[in-house]
Amino acid sequence: MRADGFVLQARDRGAPGPVRVGFTCSKKVGNAVARNRAKRRLREAARLTLPGRARPGWDYVLIGRRDRTAAIPFDTLCAELARALDRAHG
Repeated sequence: MRADGFVLQARDRGAPGPVRVGFTCSKKVGNAVARNRAKRRLREAARLTLPGRARPGWDYVLIGRRDRTAAIPFDTLCAELARALDRAHG
C-alpha cells in the first residue's frame, strides 16, 4: 500500500504468532541522518498505531519515501498508517 509518506507491505504468515514489523529507508531517502530520522518517525508511528490495528501472525514492513517521510506532519503520518492498515486488512 502506497501512502504519501511511506510504503506499507503486509503479509499474512498463515500461522499464529506475534506481529513482526520492519523498517527500511534506502539511500534515496538521503544521508544517514535523514534515513535515521525517517526510520525513527516510522517506528514511533508504528508504536502508536499498530496495537489497535495489527493482526497477530502478520508481518509488516514500512519503507520510507524520499523527501516525504521526514517532512510530513507526524499526525498525518500516523493517520496514513492507520488507513494503510485498514486497506491491507480490508
